[in-house]
Amino acid sequence: MLFVGSAASMLWSLLYFFYNHVLLVSICCFVASTVVLQCMTRIRSSMKIDRAQKLRDQALRLMEKHGSDFKKQHGDVDASGILSLTLCELASQLKSGSLSPEAVLHVYIEKALEVTREVNCVTDFLAECEAQLQELKKQPEKGLLYGVPISLKDNLGYKGHNKHCGLVHFLGTLDAEDSALVHVLKKQGAIPFVKTNVPQSLINFDCSNSIYGQTLNPHNHKKTCGGSSGGEGALVAGGGAILGIGTDVVGSIRMPCSFCGICGLKPSGNRLSEKGLLSPVSGMKSVVNMPGPMARDVDSLALFMKAVLCDEFFQMDHTIPPIPFRDEIYKSTKRLTIGFYDTDGYFLPHPSARRAIQETKTLLEEAGHKLVPFTPPRIEYALNELCIRGFFADGGKTLVEKFKPDVVDPHLKQQLLLWRIPGILKKIGAFFLRPMYPRIANHLEAHSGVGSVKGLWKHYTAIQEYRNEFVGEWRKLGLDALLCPSLSPAFNIGSPGKLFAGFSFTMLFNVLNFPAGVLPVTTVSAEDEEELKHYKGYYNDLWDKEIIQAMEGGVGLPVAVQCVALQWQEEQCLRLMKEVESVTRENANK
Repeated sequence: MLFVGSAASMLWSLLYFFYNHVLLVSICCFVASTVVLQCMTRIRSSMKIDRAQKLRDQALRLMEKHGSDFKKQHGDVDASGILSLTLCELASQLKSGSLSPEAVLHVYIEKALEVTREVNCVTDFLAECEAQLQELKKQPEKGLLYGVPISLKDNLGYKGHNKHCGLVHFLGTLDAEDSALVHVLKKQGAIPFVKTNVPQSLINFDCSNSIYGQTLNPHNHKKTCGGSSGGEGALVAGGGAILGIGTDVVGSIRMPCSFCGICGLKPSGNRLSEKGLLSPVSGMKSVVNMPGPMARDVDSLALFMKAVLCDEFFQMDHTIPPIPFRDEIYKSTKRLTIGFYDTDGYFLPHPSARRAIQETKTLLEEAGHKLVPFTPPRIEYALNELCIRGFFADGGKTLVEKFKPDVVDPHLKQQLLLWRIPGILKKIGAFFLRPMYPRIANHLEAHSGVGSVKGLWKHYTAIQEYRNEFVGEWRKLGLDALLCPSLSPAFNIGSPGKLFAGFSFTMLFNVLNFPAGVLPVTTVSAEDEEELKHYKGYYNDLWDKEIIQAMEGGVGLPVAVQCVALQWQEEQCLRLMKEVESVTRENANK
């Protein structure tokens, strides 16, 4: 009996010893395998980044070679004369034959190379542009954009090239075909020749990623060019492209246009095709993502819309309403009833931005238009509960998973940390923050998402109800269009990642699904800069204090206004933009 007890005790001791050591070994193996896996992922990511950078360097060298070869064969051309033409003038001269499309293309290749060496905006050269140009010359009919060199934001599909949204996750996969928009632009004679830089994941209004680095503002290299269509904004503003194509989900066309001092249009959802566009949150429908034009003047935006809204486009994508561009609305001389506000009560604009609205209002009134004060209803509710909660309906999981193989860009770390926090912790954090920082608390809580399919359905219903409420206020005042602020001037590099709420001026119209455009009307004065030092904002919270640091040093930078119309009324939006452009230029020439 004693022997049996001793044997059992010994066996138990052995089993216990074995169990403990196996458990310990298992834990060690799990930790080691996790570390090894992470290291291997980092190595693979570094290899992908290194390859992408080498390909970009090759592309830039090829651009340089194309430029020098053309000069050897054809001698010097009047580059400054070509670059000084507006898009409408350039298109007209190309179509009439008074300008050679080869000369125009190579002038812009050289200029784009010069601009990117200064601000780091070009990520790829579409060398097929040469062959496309030769094929184009054989065709009997010349499209509205015949021979016009254009640039493309990274996430627009182009056959044989990569689109990646600034994320290693998407590197290395080449597009099998052109996006629908690129296809139609080619049919109209446009020559896509470069692709441009974006912020990592596109969800930032800075322009930096771990693959290609930071893009600078051509007006001031301490400032960001904006995002996410930041490379487009910098290239067009620097003169390296006469027409750029961006995309806009919460302001990604309008922000860089504001910061860089150019014009841009975000159309209504589905007025243009999304086929072939890449998004890190595809399937998200609460705010509407749309491609749109970026250029130096409003007529260029209108010409782009006129060119792409054609039968071929409507046949390629059955979701697009077959509505051609209505030139009679754009060129109408009828006096407009225009709503306006110089602040939304949520995010106090820079002193120069409020001045821009008031000065533009006065100029429009002097031109015979009627200006009516307008207050957007329930603005904080729209921004947090409808836009942010809908954009991050899954709590940010879909977006965060795209970062797994990546090195996080330093300017995005604060945002990514917020996205990674579990929903329950966001709600708890918001509860404790609310007494001291209510605006930040509500913003944080909105990032927890909708919680369930039932919650998503309720969310979509709430969006539609808000749209009806907003349109009801609009109709009550009999408005044709709306004049309001756009975030200006450009932020210092790194600041956008700390102030996601800066999208408030633009994201509202993605929720509403209204066309919205921006254009520059003035610049920051020394008086504006002095007034900024006394900026308090509406909440005197951390965001309001950050604004001063984000916008200081802006004297001389462009300041934009935003023009808005009801859904499907892009022509009316552009009409107001053209009126603003005209009265602003006339005033400047006095």
